[in-house]
Amino acid sequence: MKRIKTDVAVIGGGPAGLAAAIEAKRQGVDNVLIIERDVELGGILQQCIHDGFGLHRFGKRLSGCEYAENFIEEIDYEDIDVKLKTIVLEITKDKMIYAMNENEGMMQIECGAIILAMGCRERTRSQVFIWGTRPSGVLTAGTVQRYINMEGYLPCKKAVILGSGDIGLIMARRMTLEGIEVEGVYELMSSPGGLTRNICQCLNDYDIPMHLSTTVVRIHGDKKIEGVTVAEVDEKRRPIKSTERYIDCDLLVLAVGLIPENELSRKLEVKIDPRTKGPVVDESFMTSVEGVFAAGNVVTVFDLVDYVSLTGEIAGRGAAKYLDGKLNLEDRYQSIVPGDNVNFVVPQIIRSDNLEEHLPIYFRVKQKEKKVKVIGEIDGKICLDKKHVVVLPPEMIVENIKSEELKSSNNELTISVKVG
Repeated sequence: MKRIKTDVAVIGGGPAGLAAAIEAKRQGVDNVLIIERDVELGGILQQCIHDGFGLHRFGKRLSGCEYAENFIEEIDYEDIDVKLKTIVLEITKDKMIYAMNENEGMMQIECGAIILAMGCRERTRSQVFIWGTRPSGVLTAGTVQRYINMEGYLPCKKAVILGSGDIGLIMARRMTLEGIEVEGVYELMSSPGGLTRNICQCLNDYDIPMHLSTTVVRIHGDKKIEGVTVAEVDEKRRPIKSTERYIDCDLLVLAVGLIPENELSRKLEVKIDPRTKGPVVDESFMTSVEGVFAAGNVVTVFDLVDYVSLTGEIAGRGAAKYLDGKLNLEDRYQSIVPGDNVNFVVPQIIRSDNLEEHLPIYFRVKQKEKKVKVIGEIDGKICLDKKHVVVLPPEMIVENIKSEELKSSNNELTISVKVG
């Protein structure tokens, strides 16, 4: 077994991993290693040929490939080590990574700190419980995206899309541009799951209908899908039999949500937040296992890649401080808890001694509301008061709290969204 030693190992070469590695290097870490299972860096961005990336970070509209290339060039400039086509099998609590690839075989990598940046994966048919046979032609939106954008395949002539996640909306437009008939987008919930801009640009501009409170109840076909049955659902999301109708199609695209990729985290016994399905992290994005940090969609699924990169940088700085012994690791911390109409908050805990000038918090609301205030409250005092014209469940909200507001108390911070 080959033995390697590094200061910081980053697992995952997507936007979070790239940003984390670059920031760790800039903070003075000598040896940084990126471990990526794909054949190239960039993660999912390499198959995102549409624009809209980088508006916050670079102030211009980039494709996913262009956004990734900005970071990849920086990786080359900083001379950061990269292992491609390498699978991580296990991480131990003494920060040892066991990995393998076809050229070097099994590897034991001794690390000073580890950053988890494995991203997220799509929910599949088995996780949404659709009845029927199991023919070919039932694909996730990301798979369809890769087939068309990277492999050059057209997977069908007529498609039905289940779910209104952003990748599904984007692929509705992409398939239409390639001459595929998109019969419609069907969403179980009473409100869309994707960003408003994607609904406007990808559906409305191309006259593709969206059917809310409607789902696919059965798949038809033997070896190849021949059609689907859809039905409206009641307030308890149960199909209404009288509304069933059959649709001919040769592709069902699933855009039914994303899940943080945390198999390695669970094997390491990292504490998982049941709301986000990702690790519980502190102000430096360190997990419950000392010296192991997490960033990007492995923590929670973000809507914008700019936020993914920001969390990567926070984790990269945190790892550098950890190696320098500059992080307070005492088991005393403040909790950040979701209040009225807040689904979750990241980070979930903070140690005030480790705070930088501002603490960025990331959260989503449970339901749409207009003319609201985001309120941060600690010890009965308001430390955050920000007005929003509208808040929507699919859209991540990011606020910054002055750290001095938090250092005077050890009690929990509550984040709420209130009308007024």
